[in-house]
Amino acid sequence: MNQDEATPDHSIDLHGQLLLADPTLRDGLFHRSVVLLAEHSATDGAFGLILNLPTGHLVGDLLTDDTFTPLRKVPVHHGGPVAQEQLTFSAFWWNHEQGSLRWSIRISAEDAIAHSQRPGTLVRAFIGYSGWSPGQLENELRGQSWITTRPDPTLLGKIHDKSLWSQILRDLSPFHRILAEAPENPQVN
Repeated sequence: MNQDEATPDHSIDLHGQLLLADPTLRDGLFHRSVVLLAEHSATDGAFGLILNLPTGHLVGDLLTDDTFTPLRKVPVHHGGPVAQEQLTFSAFWWNHEQGSLRWSIRISAEDAIAHSQRPGTLVRAFIGYSGWSPGQLENELRGQSWITTRPDPTLLGKIHDKSLWSQILRDLSPFHRILAEAPENPQVN
């Protein structure tokens, strides 16, 4: 079998984890990205959203119908390179009893409005999403394209822009702190 072919690894379960792009991954949208893996299985592949790539737009800039008025100030983010013609809503909150991040992905505007009224819930709009076929993400992990970690309760209170990548990376270990603080292009120094 060719080493580049996707092969499932049934021992890896990344559901609910964050993927931080390795500094060497300079591929467009994924450069210094933080991806929440909302779904992952060896047989179905993986689905996630880039959390730290704001478009600079708010929902009100894109959707002017009165239905969306309560969501007009919700930031719009690039969710990934797949289905970039689609705008969807998602909500994120921390479940203190379970000690884990919870979410509702691809929800209706009505559900997004309801979630936005719950204290501690972060509502975002996303253009596109990130997806991997079965075995593809596992191969990328073997190629060290991604660093995995579990989200912590401070995630939702942080600014979700490119600085999120270095903030999370910096807290993982002394080695990761060096990666986070290294210049983006060391050859320029």
